[in-house]
Amino acid sequence: MTLSSPLLEKLAQLSPFIADVLAHEGGADEPITIALTDDETLELIAPTDYLPRLQQALAEVSDEATAQRVLRRHRKQWFAALAAADLTGQLPLRDMLEHLSAAADAFIIAARDWLYPRFTERYGTPLDNDGKAQPLWVLGMGKLGGRELNFSSDIDLIFCYPERGETDHPRKPVETDVFFTKLVQGMMSLLDALTADGRVFRVDLRLRPFGQSGPVVTSLAALEYYYQEQGRDWERYAMVKARLIGADKASEQAFKDLLRPFVYRRYIDFSAIDALRKMKTLISQETKRQGVQNNIKLGPGGIREVEFIAQTFQLIRGGQQRQLQTQSLYQAYQVIAEQELLPAAAVRELLASYEFLRRVEHALQEYNDEQTQTLPDDHARQAALAAVFGQTWQALVNDIQQAMARVHQHFQNVIGDNDSDDEDAGALQLLWQDMVEDSTALDVLHDYGLDKQRAQLIWQHVNELRLEVRKRGSGPRGRKAMAKLVPVLVQRCLQLADAEVVLERVFTLLRRIMSRTAYVELLVENLGAREQLVKLCRASSWIAQHLANFPILLDELIDPQHLYELPELTDYRAIIDEYLLRIPEQEDDLEAQMNALRQARQSCQLKIAAADISGALPLMKVSDHLSYLAEAIIGAVVHLAWQQLTARHGCPPGCSPSRMGFAVVAYGKLGGLELSYSSDLDLVFITDSDYQGETDGAKPLEVQQFYLRLAQRILHLFTTRTVIGTLYEVDMRLRPSGKAGLLVTRLSTYASYLQEDAWTWELQALVRARPVFGDQELCAAFQQLRQAQLRQSRNVTELAMQVVEMREKMRSHKEQRSEQHSFDLKQGVGGITDIEFLVQYLVLRFSTEHPALTTYTDNVRILEQAGQLEVMPAAQAQQLTEIYIREREWLHQLALDDRGSLTHQPFADERSVVAKAWQEWFAEVLH
Repeated sequence: MTLSSPLLEKLAQLSPFIADVLAHEGGADEPITIALTDDETLELIAPTDYLPRLQQALAEVSDEATAQRVLRRHRKQWFAALAAADLTGQLPLRDMLEHLSAAADAFIIAARDWLYPRFTERYGTPLDNDGKAQPLWVLGMGKLGGRELNFSSDIDLIFCYPERGETDHPRKPVETDVFFTKLVQGMMSLLDALTADGRVFRVDLRLRPFGQSGPVVTSLAALEYYYQEQGRDWERYAMVKARLIGADKASEQAFKDLLRPFVYRRYIDFSAIDALRKMKTLISQETKRQGVQNNIKLGPGGIREVEFIAQTFQLIRGGQQRQLQTQSLYQAYQVIAEQELLPAAAVRELLASYEFLRRVEHALQEYNDEQTQTLPDDHARQAALAAVFGQTWQALVNDIQQAMARVHQHFQNVIGDNDSDDEDAGALQLLWQDMVEDSTALDVLHDYGLDKQRAQLIWQHVNELRLEVRKRGSGPRGRKAMAKLVPVLVQRCLQLADAEVVLERVFTLLRRIMSRTAYVELLVENLGAREQLVKLCRASSWIAQHLANFPILLDELIDPQHLYELPELTDYRAIIDEYLLRIPEQEDDLEAQMNALRQARQSCQLKIAAADISGALPLMKVSDHLSYLAEAIIGAVVHLAWQQLTARHGCPPGCSPSRMGFAVVAYGKLGGLELSYSSDLDLVFITDSDYQGETDGAKPLEVQQFYLRLAQRILHLFTTRTVIGTLYEVDMRLRPSGKAGLLVTRLSTYASYLQEDAWTWELQALVRARPVFGDQELCAAFQQLRQAQLRQSRNVTELAMQVVEMREKMRSHKEQRSEQHSFDLKQGVGGITDIEFLVQYLVLRFSTEHPALTTYTDNVRILEQAGQLEVMPAAQAQQLTEIYIREREWLHQLALDDRGSLTHQPFADERSVVAKAWQEWFAEVLH
């Protein structure tokens, strides 16, 4: 039935387009009507029904003029119904977008499929190399590609076909590009030609390769070559929305695979921000030039800015986060919220503003089926638009302005303005120009308050870097990024009292990344990352070098809050597992696993160091985090080695991944929970296997040989240098018999060795030994063995003499004396090692009477126990603890500055206290 008069009158006021369609088409043989239920609810066909209905309507059509009329009449009928449903509030926006996009798809597919057999009749069928008919592929771009078409939109299309060849016409075959060019021209006539019935869609082909000067259709190979060699930034932006229309799944996948490397970089790609920002500026300039005002799409805060924000995140992170590789704006924002790239509240606000502006856009276009996004000046249109929303005109304008203001604020937060090259680098840009004179550069630096000496040093740093960039070359994009980055970094460093030192460290990093444009652009575009870089390089030479050695860690600087948030100590294993899980299945090989482990360690260490230098983490907690991280990596390495070995050789009898019969014991700094950033791992491997039998795999090994291979594999995973470096250096010299001993020791053999052959220094090392991986029973057995050996009764004089002799021998070999009036915090008299030796002596001497001394492996808690048990005067234990922590803290700061263990700080009082303690405890044997 047709519309009732009250509803028709209402819709006629809201949309002369609807009234005109019904009035002018009403007298035809097949009048256009809009179906209603009894309660005046509009009846719309399902989105999936558009194509079948068009195909049915065209099935009996034999000439182009009739086909044009059929398509146009269907477009009028369907769009008039959709406009009526939209204007009366019966169709939610997302459903409206789905209908409009599905209808457009249907018109495109129906036109192509109706024309194709007619052209093959005339020119023959275009065949591929396998003799199969080639299809015409249609890429929908823009809002059509995203299935978010607006009511009176152009449709942006790109046409292509699988491969070059020719048709199979028996007499006059034509080349495939000729055939498909004619087919595209025929489609343009069916869809875009303006007839007495209007047009179906305005079709825009300007997004095709080479734009208006390029062919209207191209082969897949030519398309791929173009985007690899010629593709521009704006085309990457456009291709985010590209969608193959009316093709099979295999073809869709082929297109995704073809476009993905061009659109989505494998790294985090901050060049996208600049490209989108420039596009937005060009659009803004064009709208100003044309005098366009009140445009809800192109104006500040308009629909385009909502799209830009989503596509910024897609282009930056889509290569690493595949969920962002979607044509849908809604799906993109869903992922942005889920991944917390924007706060959920911001996403909700953006989408709410977007939907409101899209509804306004549709109402504007439905008024007269015109492609417009500009708010009207005449009262009739203003009244009609206000009536759609049930408001006064001024109230509606206020709502629109508020929505656009909210969008624009978010847009500026994410993308910024094109002239926001951040800090006022001003004249510092001159320092990067090839022809700048030394005197000019020094004058510029003098203007920033530098004296002659400092200005010359900074200019030397800048000039040397500039010359290196010229020599090494990084392509136009890389050179452009460096030209932006260096002046703003110089300007930032000039605000610091130690600008020369910080700039030298920062430039060390730039030398490593200058040819890796993505990282340079990250620092150009991300002010927060630059700030963190300068802060970290100023605080620590070690961190600066760490970042230079492993530039992949720059990604961690993007989110300062995330950078300084440390996990719980027990969470490191899950973090390591997560890095391993990121490896794609097809890349599940040894090198990928080793690199994942190395990246995990470096990333976690950077976070620990960042928290450390910020003052948020005391020294003992720093060591705890580094130690727990190392333990987690040890666990992951052993499991990987076990998996690789058992996959080939099977498991030893009675063993499984949860019961390996194998354990790792840490000595030294890791054993004592005192690990530092660059510490080696002192490890010993033990087993409780009886070495009987063979493994149960396809290539069985004797059990002893299996555990030897396991140890070798573990060491390989740790120490092999990959492109990301080594994992840890591992020292195995504390195993029984040292370098001459077996890599894996049976627990019973270890017990015999400790009982019968171990030197006193090996028992001292045992004080700091603890299992860090292994079966619970085996670890417990080692703990019992350790405590039993430490609690043995010993000759006190002989023990004291051996400890003192070993200490003097170590000091003579390791103490650093290269600088006058300096003190070696580790090996000097009164230093850290003196306290450690004294603690070990106490454990070996008194644990027979006081077994609790063997409970802990770290020096601080052992000293605390000694004081509580009155083995040592409590005041002395407390004093030594404080000195030990103070010296370790200072040593830690030296390490962060890559300055070894020598200090000009005298530590006179502390050294005196330690030396006095040695005199008291070793009086009998000291000379």
